[in-house]
Amino acid sequence: MKILKISIERLPHFKNNLDIDFVARQRVDDNDREQLYNVFSNIYTNPVLSFIGINASGKTTILKAVAFVIELLNNKPVNNISTKEILDDIDSREYVVFSAYFYHEGIVYKLKTTIGKKESPVDGSAKFVILDEMLWSKEIYRIKTKKRLYDFEDSDLKTERNNNEEYLMEDVSIIVALNKKQDTNFFLYDMSEFTDYNMLNVLGRYPKEILTFLDPSIEYLICKPDQKKLDIKLKFYEKNEINLNSPLELNRYLSSGTIKGLSVFMSAVFAFTEGGYLLVDELENHFNREIVSTLVRFFMDKKINKKGATLIFSTHYSELLDEFERNDSIYIVRNRGGITAENLSNILKRNDIKKSEIYDSDFLKGTVPTYESYIALKKVLRSII
Repeated sequence: MKILKISIERLPHFKNNLDIDFVARQRVDDNDREQLYNVFSNIYTNPVLSFIGINASGKTTILKAVAFVIELLNNKPVNNISTKEILDDIDSREYVVFSAYFYHEGIVYKLKTTIGKKESPVDGSAKFVILDEMLWSKEIYRIKTKKRLYDFEDSDLKTERNNNEEYLMEDVSIIVALNKKQDTNFFLYDMSEFTDYNMLNVLGRYPKEILTFLDPSIEYLICKPDQKKLDIKLKFYEKNEINLNSPLELNRYLSSGTIKGLSVFMSAVFAFTEGGYLLVDELENHFNREIVSTLVRFFMDKKINKKGATLIFSTHYSELLDEFERNDSIYIVRNRGGITAENLSNILKRNDIKKSEIYDSDFLKGTVPTYESYIALKKVLRSII
């Protein structure tokens, strides 16, 4: 299954609707096909989606919204989704509408889910519920152009939510029936919870090649459960083996970049294997530029990324944008009276312009701190010093 597009209406703190297109929006020529994943016909998805913006622009919130939709598509109850906090600021009279377009075995689907908050009359506690939901489907032979890809006006209404059905929990999507029938889901590895602290989050024996790439002095690293505890064996070349019981102890022996690198690259391996989605907030944290660029290139390499896995990340690092030949895989995030995410292809029609220079020059508006804030900070620092 492949996600084609996510649209969200009425999400708190957003200025407009949030539209994230996984499908390549710009023209696809012969050279582009080497980097993109062909879903069907002339429909290709970008293997990397990047969200760039200054501090507090809303990048993390957008990643949480994307993760929320994918978990919803995976039958997870709304109240059990870790990123449900994006809904916290709605009250019992408000609602948010999520529309997800996805492809599976010759059919394109649209799932439209309306979520609200219900308060208990007994203790005043609140929980999220699905108020309304519809699932449409259409065969791909009916899609003649890209414009028709998301048009479901004349398509079949496959399922409509009936809240009177006793077997369906009020916070579980109707897509559960489709997923059970086809035994499918969307593989998601969300690393955003590790943004503020750095800890190894994958168990097993780490491939020697990954270890050497990140730290050539490591001979092996094995992490596995052993009778309700974690057994970690770490060995450097020409040194004795080190035995540890907690991933946190690795911080005494490995650099923060090595620890994050091991987690990210192993998660990427799982995504490549499943053709899934890897979300990383502030990808550049603890990494040097070349390591980040290498990860991005791996997702763009069809010999490695054979199943069309997608890396979705946020960054402050404008130079990283120069790794992208296309503009339609980049979203510019701003917060001016509300969060917005605009696809760079809507702003720059040419792909051959150096993207980092455009971003840093503030040609895009709202992508660098304001001149006024710079002057104010300069005055404060002068007065302190």
